[in-house]
Amino acid sequence: MLLSLENVTSYYGKTPILKDVGFDLPEGQCLCVLGRNGVGKTTLLRTIMGLTDRSNGEIRISGDAIGRAPTYKRAKYGLGYIPQGRQILPHFTVKENILLGTFARTDGKQEMPELCLSLFPYLAQNLHRKAGLLSGGQQQQLAIARALATNPRILLLDEPTEGIQPNIVAEIGQTLRRLNKEFGITLVLTEQHIKVARTLGDAFLMMENGRIVARGPIGEMTDDLINRHMTI
Repeated sequence: MLLSLENVTSYYGKTPILKDVGFDLPEGQCLCVLGRNGVGKTTLLRTIMGLTDRSNGEIRISGDAIGRAPTYKRAKYGLGYIPQGRQILPHFTVKENILLGTFARTDGKQEMPELCLSLFPYLAQNLHRKAGLLSGGQQQQLAIARALATNPRILLLDEPTEGIQPNIVAEIGQTLRRLNKEFGITLVLTEQHIKVARTLGDAFLMMENGRIVARGPIGEMTDDLINRHMTI
């Protein structure tokens, strides 16, 4: 199993946000994590990356325990993270933002990955443009490219289609599908767009109040589950 969580509880301060979460994710799959705002989806990804105050339980990549490892070591195990809001550096160029990702590589290469240029032609044509001048969708492409520069085995994507115009949502969806099915990168993504989840996902988790309340193959994500755990 590529990624495994067992009885993981994660805290901000003394408050547990994630509560006894566990799942197994095989290599090459896309797992969609769904639920209303504030149920712990972002905290799940941040916990896997080691970005919460503390956590208990087991997190493993290919059987190796990483739950006590600092974030930079987790990146070297093959975790790439695209946070909500993208968090690109606006005063850095497109090229500089992408090259930041190479510092997490284990092979020492600090050069522009060809994959990033081929997947995102606009970025390839605007490497010296300041990242803050890009549109929201272009900045999301840049955040994905920066994570790809780490040479990841697993990409963690927090709301990758949030606040992006519909035509760019479709482009990003197609790119993520290629990364997963063509290049074999395992994906874990939180998502509010049901159509995106059903198009990309192999499996799903539904969360409520920091716990997993439903899970299964994406074909078992019924309208009833969506109405119970996602509608307001």
